[in-house]
Amino acid sequence: MPKFVFHLEAVLVQRKHIEHEKQRAVAVVQQQMTMLTDELRRMNVEATGATEDLRANRLVGTIDLNFLAAHRRYMLATQRKATALMQKMAVVQKQLDEARLALGEAAKQRKIIEKLREKYELRWKDETSRSELAEADDTNMRLSYASNNDA
Repeated sequence: MPKFVFHLEAVLVQRKHIEHEKQRAVAVVQQQMTMLTDELRRMNVEATGATEDLRANRLVGTIDLNFLAAHRRYMLATQRKATALMQKMAVVQKQLDEARLALGEAAKQRKIIEKLREKYELRWKDETSRSELAEADDTNMRLSYASNNDA
């Protein structure tokens, strides 16, 4: 039986390659977002811990105004860092959305070629079946004709 040959196989391979590249790009941007989210979470835990320490240990007895001022500066600096981090996260989120869109488009382009391949293969199978049936009919006719002439 002859083998099916898809003449656009190279295009399909290229589309799959592009899709894998887009997947890697999404993964890289997703990793950046995860790192930024973890950093923001870490900063939040540190700030919460410092505030809890202040409430539990520093507001009892003699109050150290220098420590309170330093704590206030630390909290403001942490707030500024968190704001800058959230701005970076917004930029990275936009990049992530764009990368996902590009991945979706690449997957769509690959699926188009795969559907075309399936369509061509189905057509090839139908033609092959018809050809084999016609050949079998022809063989049966010859055998029938030969057996009628021998008798």
